Amino acid sequence: MFDITAIPALRDNYIWAIHNDQCATVVDPGEAAPVLAFLAARGLRLNAILCTHRHADHTGGIAELREVYNVPVYGRRHENNPHITGDLREGDRLELDAFRLTFDILEIPGHLDDHLAYLAPGILFCGDVLFGAGCGRNFEGTLAQLFHSLQRLAQLPGDTRVYCAHEYTAANLRFALACEPHNPDVRQRITATEELRAANLPTVPSRIALEKATNPFLRCTEAELIRTLQQRGLADTSELGVFAALREWRNHF
Repeated sequence: MFDITAIPALRDNYIWAIHNDQCATVVDPGEAAPVLAFLAARGLRLNAILCTHRHADHTGGIAELREVYNVPVYGRRHENNPHITGDLREGDRLELDAFRLTFDILEIPGHLDDHLAYLAPGILFCGDVLFGAGCGRNFEGTLAQLFHSLQRLAQLPGDTRVYCAHEYTAANLRFALACEPHNPDVRQRITATEELRAANLPTVPSRIALEKATNPFLRCTEAELIRTLQQRGLADTSELGVFAALREWRNHF
């Protein structure tokens, strides 16, 4: 048995800890101090680090953690990510024996070229590609790659829990409401999000089904959303055309 706990870090990051009563694996440790505090408070030892991509707010704590715990670091090897000791690629499987947990590895480029997702039954660690009610920016590769990566994730079972790396849900929902002002699921999620944040609780993990109902980047065929974009000058109503228009609008929203 194991639990998954959010460790808040930096301004709005979450470092995810997979743990039992003896050890922990952490995902995307952007800084070391909150991880070390979490381990000390629970009397745990670190046994591995998972990395979704090389941005500093996901890797900044790895070197310091490895000075204390000389553990393997799994991810996609890249010249600008010197921390990776276990290179992972599409189709690989990663077994965490301490938790009897096996991840399938998905390459999901479009945010960065080296971006991976870790997928186990009911569990998705997706870094900065899919957020609560939103998606990451396109820094490398193409918008088509980012769109394809999101479509892959949208095809996962609806009850899959989405462990993204940032607390962006409230801001993303304001954009979702602008896209689909008559979507009752968006309005309901806004209320739920406000209640969680008022209690200083994370809004994630969400679930794939909730994202498909409320996340505009997974709703590129919805009539109201398309009409909203057409009012803003959209001409290309293909799914990719709608997605590109959404991402550009969100960049400046």
